Parts: sequence; structure tokens; C-alpha cells
Amino acid sequence: MPKLQTSHGPSTRSADSGWERGASCPVEDIAQAYLSSTQGDPGIALRCAITDALSDLMEAERRARENSRLISRGFVRSAPTDR
Repeated sequence: MPKLQTSHGPSTRSADSGWERGASCPVEDIAQAYLSSTQGDPGIALRCAITDALSDLMEAERRARENSRLISRGFVRSAPTDR
């Protein structure tokens, strides 16, 4: 199943900030997008959301490992210093 293109907002917010009246919650927008793409089936929508989240997590971990390898081998993106 193709990944939904959603705009993820901040994952957390303080209790003090609150949402402006009339502004929609990004979580609700995302949930509605998944429900719409699955013709309203909440079970399939949940599975799709979990699959997408795990896919994003695995990609982020892969990039972190790649960056860690570059750092550990001493690659630096700056001009060499003259000694």
C-alpha cells in the first residue's frame, strides 16, 4: 500500500499552548487521511499508520548509522587547516 503524504506537525505540545479555535489538530488530519484512504476501515487504517511509522523509523535509523560511520572514519566537511 502506498504511503500517505501527510504533513506531520509537532509530535508534542504543552498543555498551556492549546490549539487556536477553528484550527485543526494535525493528528486528526492524519487519522482522517488514513481513514479516507481505507474507505473508513479503522483496523486497516491503523495498520497502515503503524507500517508507515515503522518504515520512517527504520529509514531514520539507517541514516543515523550511515552518519555515524562517516563520523567514525574521520570524514569532516570543512576545509583542511594548515599546520
